[in-house]
Amino acid sequence: MQENDLQALMSRFEQLLERVEQLKRQNALLHAQERTWREERAHLIEKNEIARRKVESMILRLKALEQDS
Repeated sequence: MQENDLQALMSRFEQLLERVEQLKRQNALLHAQERTWREERAHLIEKNEIARRKVESMILRLKALEQDS
């Protein structure tokens, strides 16, 4: 193998290693974002459930008031 070919191969290998590291960082960032979004989604689902229970409770109270009238 000629020196130029070896240098080109080494250069390409280094570029690939840099790309792998870049993709690893990007993947870690995406995983962190996903984790944040999942936590936010869980929080919103919980808030929605609380609101649903409150509305159901109000409806029951209104029905009870209606029956008392």
